Amino acid sequence: MKASKLAYKPTGYALGALSGVIASAAFKQTWKVIEGEGDAPDALDEDRPWRQILLAAAVQGAIFAVVKATVERSGAKVTRRVTGVWPA
Repeated sequence: MKASKLAYKPTGYALGALSGVIASAAFKQTWKVIEGEGDAPDALDEDRPWRQILLAAAVQGAIFAVVKATVERSGAKVTRRVTGVWPA
């Protein structure tokens, strides 16, 4: 394993945790706008219709993917700026 990749690992883990926190907060706010409710349904919520459960899953997946890609890409760019090496 390259030294640059090894050095980036702790940073990558921290960025992953940060992206999860950001995405979770963004999803909660987005869900309030979409449905006007505080809590999004999960798959085992028997009182919610399929449409609402699948919509929540799709929106949550999209938000998590976009936030994760944004945070990881930004972290890689900063790493290259600091070290001169892309962390791949």
